Amino acid sequence: MNLLIAQCSPQREAIAAADLEGWLQQVPGWKLAANGDTIECRFEFHNFYQTMAFVNAVAEIAHGQDHHPEMQVSFDACALSLSTLSAKGLTSNDFICAAQISALPEGSV
Repeated sequence: MNLLIAQCSPQREAIAAADLEGWLQQVPGWKLAANGDTIECRFEFHNFYQTMAFVNAVAEIAHGQDHHPEMQVSFDACALSLSTLSAKGLTSNDFICAAQISALPEGSV
């Protein structure tokens, strides 16, 4: 699956823990959180304007995919985490959004 052009779809089943490493390899810079049900990444910027431009671009992806990350925004950084609540874990939707977010010009990890 090409994550950069994939579209999220309703999913009820989480990816098996044994398969997560293969999915993580497709989204460099993203890590499995300690809870094992979330992926996360921190993006750093030179100033607040760049940070907010990134946040707005992430909002466009999230809206278009109807799949929304948790965001922690500060002056020069944005930390994101993705998980699928309905599946109580990670689905391909989380990795689709992670890949598309990482592909943003502002989003270099």
